[in-house]
Amino acid sequence: MKSQLLRLVAGQICLHACMAGMRLAAPLWALREGYSAGAVGVLLALFALSQVFLALPAGRFADRHGLKRPVMLSVMTASAGAALAAMFPRFEVLCLSALMTGGATGVAIIALQRHVGKMAQDVQALRLSYSWLAIGPAVSNFVGPFTAGLLIDGAGFRSAFAAMAVLPWLAWFAVRQLPQQHPAQSAPLASHRAWDLLARPDFRRLLMVNWFLSSCWDMHTFVVPLLGHERGISASAIGSILGAFAVAAALVRMGLPLLTAHIKEWMIITTAMLATGVLLGLYPLLEGAVWMGLGSALLGVSLGCVQPMVMSTLHQIMPPERHGEALGLRLMAINASSVAMPLLFGSLGAVVGVAGLFWCAAASVSLGSRLAWQMRHDEVIVRR
Repeated sequence: MKSQLLRLVAGQICLHACMAGMRLAAPLWALREGYSAGAVGVLLALFALSQVFLALPAGRFADRHGLKRPVMLSVMTASAGAALAAMFPRFEVLCLSALMTGGATGVAIIALQRHVGKMAQDVQALRLSYSWLAIGPAVSNFVGPFTAGLLIDGAGFRSAFAAMAVLPWLAWFAVRQLPQQHPAQSAPLASHRAWDLLARPDFRRLLMVNWFLSSCWDMHTFVVPLLGHERGISASAIGSILGAFAVAAALVRMGLPLLTAHIKEWMIITTAMLATGVLLGLYPLLEGAVWMGLGSALLGVSLGCVQPMVMSTLHQIMPPERHGEALGLRLMAINASSVAMPLLFGSLGAVVGVAGLFWCAAASVSLGSRLAWQMRHDEVIVRR
């Protein structure tokens, strides 16, 4: 099981790094060409837009077909999207590339997360598996932006886009030999049935907590390139600042299994939300790449520990034959936010400024911590 988990993590890193690198390079290209912050917000929103519409179908597709077919389709789509940007670096092409790489990554992640949940034999193994799988996006959020930033400074945007097109095929090389799991016999087929999951108070609460924290993650991703560009920080330095966030998130996820043996999920999530509120409130006061990198690293610690706890809770409260559906609904909810938030950030930032964006996010996540505190009343039942 350990070798299979490592292959899944490696595959997720390579595929997600393609999107993360594109998410840094495309906005920087747009800023260099003179596009406004609003246009950059639209471009960033497109990375999540296709995931909103694909998440539920992708969840059902994974419930029916398992791991390999969704991943293979995702690899081909993500690679083609990045290659288009390398061949035709124009704003409308970058918008299409954002849709393709974002949607492909979302489809693959649902299949990977479902596969990991099926592999775990008990709650502690589930927490351990999701902690390791959650390292993937954290590492890829360093590898993708850092690689793209170096290539932009050294060889130009076309080289950066071309490098991103290669990464998805490394993901397929990692997962292609994994054993296939048999799909659940009672996997749902009717599209309307997914929404009855929202009748569950524990699932609604979990989605809301996840939304508050993912919106903070999106805000940090959106604002750092803008803030760095305004302050004259180089593309490689901006990539390093985002990389510090990713490395810190990866490190904290490595240590999570030690904590989860003694601390409940709701306690970790509540603490993370309160810490995130404090850090976001202080971030606008940080000057220079070094201090911004330190602030990003601390935010990486607080936000990085949340996803494994959310995923562990979700797989405990959902019936096995509907794991893919629940994962798809969760991804759809947070990516709907990822579409709306950059547009909101671009508009609101022009009115309240960058500092105001940070303080608004700090207030919202701090108030949202009450929902995480209420999760202590949820009855967690392992359904296997």
